[in-house]
Amino acid sequence: MSANILIAEDEAKIAALLNDYLVAAGMQASTVDDGAEVIPAIERERPDLLILDLMLPNRDGMDICRELRQTSSLPIIMLTARIEEIDRLLGLELGADDYVCKPFSPREVVARVKAILRRAAGGGAAAERAELAIDEPRMRAVLDGRRLDLTPVEFNLLATLARHPGRVYRRDELLDQIYDDYRDVSDRTIDSHVKNLRRKLETAAPQRALIHSVYGIGYKLELD
Repeated sequence: MSANILIAEDEAKIAALLNDYLVAAGMQASTVDDGAEVIPAIERERPDLLILDLMLPNRDGMDICRELRQTSSLPIIMLTARIEEIDRLLGLELGADDYVCKPFSPREVVARVKAILRRAAGGGAAAERAELAIDEPRMRAVLDGRRLDLTPVEFNLLATLARHPGRVYRRDELLDQIYDDYRDVSDRTIDSHVKNLRRKLETAAPQRALIHSVYGIGYKLELD
């Protein structure tokens, strides 16, 4: 996918990491670290998508998004370390196409960039929806026509998330669902299982990022 992505992020390590992953995915990327420079950079470089940090020096991301939406339909993914629901809702009401909370997986951001660009090109929401079938009595799961080879714990984890796509599950809630013997395990055990499950989902559907981290809370499954 050849596309030009502008990254507006003042944390140099994050900007460089995103730049590297986008370029590795076959895209062009450039960065800007000052809010006052974002609009001029857009006018100069004509990007296909903007990755916009909420908290930039000299001008914040919401103000930039508000101005852009007056005249432009440029796709925007907002980055933030502020997880309050009001911020998330306000960002989307201003016209952002998606929201990613820090810390995040750069591969997840790349997957979201690709999905938004496909929709912008006319792919449509239906084409982006993953087809996930779960047979709980037989402990079978199929993603986009491919059978998933899951451990019992991974299957229970996926089945729990899939019961309510979009709902954020706390780590302790997930632990209660995947272990029925009340064993004493750390909440971080979930992180290890999610990592393994994500790897298997990505193998079956490389262009999709289905399980999303919600910083400080837990995880959710998004099929769109």
